[in-house]
Amino acid sequence: MALPIYASPLERAWHYTYLVICALIFLFLIAPILIIIPLSFNAEAYFTFSEKMLRLDPEGYSLRWYDRLLTFGMVAPDAPRDAAWWSDVWHNASWVRAAKNSLIIGFFATLIATVLGTLAALGLSRPEMPFRRTIMAILISPMIVPIIITATGLFFFYSMVGLAHSYVGIILAHATLGIPFVIITVTATLVGFDQSLNRAAASLGASPTRTFFQVTMPLIMPGVISGALFAFVTSFDEVVVVLFVAAPEQQTIPRQMWNGIREQISPTILAIATILVAISVALLTVLELLRRRSERLRGLSPG
Repeated sequence: MALPIYASPLERAWHYTYLVICALIFLFLIAPILIIIPLSFNAEAYFTFSEKMLRLDPEGYSLRWYDRLLTFGMVAPDAPRDAAWWSDVWHNASWVRAAKNSLIIGFFATLIATVLGTLAALGLSRPEMPFRRTIMAILISPMIVPIIITATGLFFFYSMVGLAHSYVGIILAHATLGIPFVIITVTATLVGFDQSLNRAAASLGASPTRTFFQVTMPLIMPGVISGALFAFVTSFDEVVVVLFVAAPEQQTIPRQMWNGIREQISPTILAIATILVAISVALLTVLELLRRRSERLRGLSPG
């Protein structure tokens, strides 16, 4: 926001000082990302900038580590890149297999978390709901309790019921971690929801089910989608729970990165990290667009 013309010299000095402080904080937070992205194009197997990179020499930059994401774990990585080569990538490449696991687990975990979280938010938003604060505290506890405690509890519980080292167990664990984000996001959307619309639909003869799907759901959809995106990101980024409840062959991208750091440090990790940063930026853009759409629907911003 621009300074008014009547601002005093002291107010102007503080305004520009405040902008500088904000810029420095932003730079401090984003500096690790700014370093990772160019390092992922390093032609050498180093985690530091080479002399050629500092000189902006094209020979210092390469896509070899992005190519490594496709070839690591393949049976014949040097074969001609035809249909058989891509089939080898799909079935045997370690990073591709980890990406498939992450997407499958994230999709089903997000689906479960979105459905259960939305239902819980609808119930908690009703004023006649008894013990609302207590129930809310219990439902969002997975977001507050340290993840190592949650992972340990899930491991012992899954060991007793037979869900340890199974995809179902991983999906349910990730859904448990994603439900609080859906509840908070949808509940925030329902705060500004006009309940008179539901009463108007009921007075016109609409059933509760029809009212929900034709009146309530379209208006809260931006919040539901935002919660689903948060749940998906939570699942896609989770590594501690996977280390506890997953089998060795059930690798996800974060666990593959963890294994790479422990066993064989390679700039391939920087390449996958750069891809994940790009995905995160895309998801944040979608969230911002949904937020603006929600404000327009609720009349909080000019359309």
